Amino acid sequence: MTNIMESYRNFMETKSDPRTKDWWMMSGPGPLITLLITYVYFSVSVGPKYMRDRKPYDLKNIMIFYNATQVLYSIYIVYEGLQAGWLRDYSFTCQPVDYSPTGDRMAAAVWWYFLAKIIELLDTVFFVLRKKNNQITFLHVYHHTMMPICSWIGVKFLPGGHGTLLGIINSFIHIIMYTYYLIAGLGPQYQKFLWWKKYVTRLQLVQFSIILIHNLQILPRDCNYPKFIVTLLTINAVLFIYLFGSFYVRTYKKALDASKKAEIENNRQKEESRGRTEELQRLKQN
Repeated sequence: MTNIMESYRNFMETKSDPRTKDWWMMSGPGPLITLLITYVYFSVSVGPKYMRDRKPYDLKNIMIFYNATQVLYSIYIVYEGLQAGWLRDYSFTCQPVDYSPTGDRMAAAVWWYFLAKIIELLDTVFFVLRKKNNQITFLHVYHHTMMPICSWIGVKFLPGGHGTLLGIINSFIHIIMYTYYLIAGLGPQYQKFLWWKKYVTRLQLVQFSIILIHNLQILPRDCNYPKFIVTLLTINAVLFIYLFGSFYVRTYKKALDASKKAEIENNRQKEESRGRTEELQRLKQN
């Protein structure tokens, strides 16, 4: 046990980025692990049990403020990520972490992205308090648990470089997603403006596909960026493509097939009714 603890301390001291060691929740993995265990336990057990015999909370105004804030926050992260590197001198084919003073802005942007993933845990809390338990799926909980872990690793060890493209794309998608939630929360009179719901899921699939390709192309090449992290990002992108793809098929493709079947059946019944009417007319004429 002593050797294990010594190896752990040595790894954290030699591999972590000294610029971020004193930032909030960056002292070690303990605070984040505690928070995520509490989050999962509340989401799937304590929260639903607490709400079982209670009426849903009316959180309309809170949700409007939350979603509007998330849109502005996501815009800020995209702007910082682009200005700190991706619109300047970052390479899409191979980008090591910039440990020079000029890389401090990107390191800060990665931390702000990590904080966004922590704040987004409130998505599930709001589902629980509004008794929207059908929204608390494995995909939802897994996604909201893994993203803080991935971003924490980024801040702690690699606050910059190749993997930061993920944060920019993800934050851009969240601008669109939380805009949708904001409009939806304004009331039923705005539902007519939400015809593009399914395209949000399509954009998420495009997002993970870009991330997958962006990381795959670096694996066989010599780049000063950890292959282990690239491999983890690649595996995670594949999992998310599968999970979001399955969700899309279940939610939209099957619903579309059911709608087409209903339309075909309705047309068949109309044809049969028209045929019977025409037959009755011929009999009357005879």
